[in-house]
Formats: sequence, structure tokens, C-alpha cells
Amino acid sequence: MNETQLATHLTIDKLKQVLQHLKKVFVGKDEIIDLMGICLVGRENLFILGPPGTAKSATVRELSKLIDGQTFEYLLTRFTEPNELFGPFDIRKLREGDLVTNTAGMLPEASLIFLDELLNANSAILNSLLMVLNERIFRRGRETRKLPALMVIGASNHLPEDEALQALFDRFLIRVKSDNVDPQELDAVLNAGWVLEQHNGSDKPAISVAEIARLQELTAKVDLQEVRPAYIELIHKMRNAGLQVSDRRAVKLQRMIAASALICKRNKAIPSDLWILKHIWDTEEQREIIANIVNVIIATDISENQHPRVKENTKPDAEEIYKEVQHLTEQWALPEIAMAERSSIKDRLVHLNNRCEWIGNEAQRKYVQEPIDLLWKQIMQSA
Repeated sequence: MNETQLATHLTIDKLKQVLQHLKKVFVGKDEIIDLMGICLVGRENLFILGPPGTAKSATVRELSKLIDGQTFEYLLTRFTEPNELFGPFDIRKLREGDLVTNTAGMLPEASLIFLDELLNANSAILNSLLMVLNERIFRRGRETRKLPALMVIGASNHLPEDEALQALFDRFLIRVKSDNVDPQELDAVLNAGWVLEQHNGSDKPAISVAEIARLQELTAKVDLQEVRPAYIELIHKMRNAGLQVSDRRAVKLQRMIAASALICKRNKAIPSDLWILKHIWDTEEQREIIANIVNVIIATDISENQHPRVKENTKPDAEEIYKEVQHLTEQWALPEIAMAERSSIKDRLVHLNNRCEWIGNEAQRKYVQEPIDLLWKQIMQSA
């Protein structure tokens, strides 16, 4: 592993720590949090559908605290005006005849944008928002500037009903449902919420805007050739089932597939990375249809180091990983072990290390990580 790869892996580790922190704080929201990570790396927009009180806003706010850039959050109403999002005209410049917007602290300067009750947007701001979402450009009169936004998150308790808002909704490539958690998890939710109330935040993980931007650049270097035939087949099946997947969306979804691979520290996509297509539904009725279509494709993938979201109900087994690491350690200590076997042990340890990072329980994760680190030290000393 060269220095560039090592730096990339360390950045991915930082992002995983941020996501893991969010999962500890917001019990039962793992799916939403993993999709936030995917959209951050893929530089795409995420739409969260759910009733009030399901932690949509709270999750985004906690994420914003872990990124060092500026955040812009706004609750849209039918009467929201452009000035409320983009800033007022600069009075001093206006006196000189120039229409220049004072964007200090407003949407055009934010790294993370959260638009709550998104589908209350009116025609006065609709066109400006479409430019922001699709092209990351702010345009007002003769004024045009590129935006630094890493990701835009929109939330609503309903789906669009009129055609004008459908265009806005379409700019959110990935969609996810936020419900109240399982009643059996309510005690854990209450405990996590109370801890969050008391926590001063001094020891929270963090990641910089520059580090996320670097990961976004690297998605373009992920090799998608191996999965392209399966991806094309999947798009055709969805269209034949009556789902609207435009060419524009099909092109942009490739960044999401690449982001899934990159987060797993791979430079090549595998068929199971297509799991992300489960989240491109337009209506709630489509969710199960799309999931069934996608599952047929990804079920054929037997590759290692799949994204944990591929098997939503299957989390890494800490005990099984620990036992396998112990077995690898015993194999490495054998005096007669061949060079080919040593290479195989290294590869397997890399896989187990990646799996270990997704163990939900922090104590179990540390318990398993210790023998992994110890074996790595032995391997490096013998190199």
C-alpha cells in the first residue's frame, strides 16, 4: 500500500467513525446514516420521508457538528422568499447599480445544506433550487457562482403531489423512509437521547470538508466495468416494471455505486454495490418492487468485502471474526508456512479488518480489533 492509498484509507476510517457515532446516538437509523455516508462521498442529494418526531432533523444536525464546514438549515413554507435562502441584495452595491447578493451565512456558502419540509417550496424559489441541486450553481440575475455544497438533504412528511414539485423531488437521487423505531428498541432510543442531551461533544469524531471533497474526487477513479452489464440489465428491468429511471438519473447513479465501493476501500465496484438502487423509488408502493428486482442481481455476488447494507439484517459476528483471527495467528506462527499461504493470510486479515469496522457494539469492536492489530504487527516485523 502506497502513501496515497494509506491516506485515502485513513480518511475513509474517519468517515466510518463519524457514521458509527451517529448510529450510536440515533438507534434504529442505520440505513439513513449509511445513505448519508454514500451521498456525502458521491456528492448527491438525499431525500428523507417521514412523519414529525422521527429524528430527521436531529440526525442531520448531529452530522453537521462532525463536519468542519458551514451548515445551512431552513424550514420551507409556501411563503418562503429567495432572500431567506440566498441572502438579500447588497445595499451598498445596489446604490452603485450592481445587483449583488450578500450571501454571508446563507445557502450559497454552506458545505452541508438541509431543507426541511422541502416540498413546501413555491414557484418563487423553485428554479433557483433546481440549479443548486442539479448543477451546484447559484444564479441570480447576471450573478453566477459555483457552490461549495458537499451534499443537500431534503426532508418532508409527504411526497410531491403536483408536477412542479415533482421536478424538485427528482433532483434528490436517493430516497429513504424514516419511521418510529421498533418498540423493542425504545429503551435504547431513550438512553441514547438522554446521553446526547448531556454530552459536551469534546470527544466526538470529526472529518473535514477537504477530506470529504477528496473522497468525492476519488469516486471518479473507481472501476465500474465489471458491474456495468448487471447495472444495465437492472435499469432495463426497472423500466419494464414501469419505474421511471431517466438517462440522467442512470448516469448519476454510477457515482453512488462508486461511493459504495470506495467506502469499502475498494477501487473496483462489485455487483453487490448495486444495493444502492433500492433507494431510487418515487412512491412508497415502489419500494418493495425495486427491492425485489435489485435483490435478484446482488444475490449472485459472492465477493468479499461487500457493503454491510447489502445484507441489512446480517451484522458482522464479533465472535466469529475473533475466532478466525486466532486461527490466522496460529497459521502465521507455523515455521513451515509457504509464501503463498502468507499472502493469503494477509488478504484475509484485510477483509476481517474491514468487517471489524462495521461491528455495532464498541466494546466488541475493540475486543476483536486488538488481535487483528497484533497480527498485523507480527506480519510487518517479518516483512
